[in-house]
Amino acid sequence: MKTPNGYEIIQLFEQFAPKHLAMEGDKIGLQIGTLNKPIHRMMITLDVLEHVVDEAIEHEIDLIIAHHPPIFRPLKHIVTDQPYGRMIEKCIKHNIAIYAAHTNLDIAKGGVNDWLAEALQLQNVDVLVPTYEEPLKKLVVYVPRTHADAVRKAIGDAGAGHIGNYSHCTFNSEGMGTFLPEEGANPFIGQQGKLETVEEVRIETIVPARVQRKVIQAMLQAHPYEEVAYDVYPLDNKGTTYGLGRIGTLSEEMTLQQFAQHVKTSLRVPTVRVVGELTSRVRKVAVIGGDGNKYIHQAKMSGADVYVTGDLYYHVAHDALMLGLNVVDPGHHVEKVMKEGVANLLKTMCAQQKFDIDIYVSQANTEPFTFI
Repeated sequence: MKTPNGYEIIQLFEQFAPKHLAMEGDKIGLQIGTLNKPIHRMMITLDVLEHVVDEAIEHEIDLIIAHHPPIFRPLKHIVTDQPYGRMIEKCIKHNIAIYAAHTNLDIAKGGVNDWLAEALQLQNVDVLVPTYEEPLKKLVVYVPRTHADAVRKAIGDAGAGHIGNYSHCTFNSEGMGTFLPEEGANPFIGQQGKLETVEEVRIETIVPARVQRKVIQAMLQAHPYEEVAYDVYPLDNKGTTYGLGRIGTLSEEMTLQQFAQHVKTSLRVPTVRVVGELTSRVRKVAVIGGDGNKYIHQAKMSGADVYVTGDLYYHVAHDALMLGLNVVDPGHHVEKVMKEGVANLLKTMCAQQKFDIDIYVSQANTEPFTFI
């Protein structure tokens, strides 16, 4: 077991919720402090407020991972006798780093919106609002037959060859490779000044652009040749689609009133706001955690019977009525599902890396509203 530093923790986490998934202008990443230090205790929270930082101090936390960035707008001043400035001062004094994962965590596969869809027991879940299609590359490499299996395994293990639910997908064709080692070469096969002919395998596979460097490094390490012949081609077809929100179906149809109660129970909220006729029938459900006002038309066009999102505006509710779209608003705070979700994720990832670290889920209540 080893104590990780902050960079190692965040590098792990960003494999799950990479920064490039975030919406333009989102304020994600390290916001306060440094990652260049050992991390013994880490805390997961939805919001960073002064009483949350006090909780972190009490539990001797080194790193806070938050969903909502505490610094979202440019700072004009930090006044330490006011709550906001005092919060920042406490973090700095107690060497607490704060890292924010916002829309990248919303968009990530298995992230906030998937946790909400799972809590609502949705089936056949898909992305509601596509925001990013992963570019794909075609990798072609020429390998002596004796090492084809090793190279195929290396590039597959590094992330190449994923098509749907299949991994390590390649196409292989055999042929003859020729080369003439010149002065200064140290050939695996043959000798300087003599033209060599070798039975080789042409291995082709598909590679997500984000892992291209990793795949090529793995290929080069497994390949026996001093100079490896390979090609990388851009592809017009796209890889995995990422986006905000999810859409899926309930196991059985129910009334809007029954569904509203289902939302309350599943998301553990004391009350919900409902737009639509309570007796209307619903089965297809769209959901976006947090404020999803701007995506009401996408929810309607997706064929959803009901849209679950927070912070619904008065006039947007009127728009929903005119569109004939039912809406259930459980509030913004339902994104609290990220606390247990991120904690469980990081516990698993850290255990796999044999990291010696305690992961604590904040117990501080950051819901600003009291329901009477």
